[in-house]
Amino acid sequence: MTSTSTDYRITVRVNAPADVVFDLVTSPEALTTWWSPVTGSGLTNGELRFPMVPGHPPLLIRVDEATPPTAVRWTVVECTFLQDWIGTQPTFTITPLDHDSCELTFEHRGLNDELDCKDMCSRSWNHFIGTSLPELADGGPGAPNRSPRDLARRVAEENR
Repeated sequence: MTSTSTDYRITVRVNAPADVVFDLVTSPEALTTWWSPVTGSGLTNGELRFPMVPGHPPLLIRVDEATPPTAVRWTVVECTFLQDWIGTQPTFTITPLDHDSCELTFEHRGLNDELDCKDMCSRSWNHFIGTSLPELADGGPGAPNRSPRDLARRVAEENR
């Protein structure tokens, strides 16, 4: 019997123009505000370094494509704390809906049912892409990695 495996995918409506959302997924300052502290360049051929886990080298992402305002594709190059992520491709597709909003589809290609971390990573992406990024785009504070709201979310998930 053949098993099928699906990559993580989420689509959200964002109350901001496509160019604003593009900046949210390419600007290190913006990425820090909704996902995690980062250094580097989010433009095509750039590299982003996310020090996600204390005591581990940063997550290293190569920016394969950053085509304003509709497409961003990364490849995970190094990830000592989640080896399964190496070679996976987080991908952002931004579809303008009107001048004040867009639809963001995020797919983490390779983050599939074969990986032990799929459930935990899916819950995290649901938070960061489904809540933190749209909230920031709408003028809110965002809830990045290790922020009080992110930590509270993690505790609540552990207690389920």
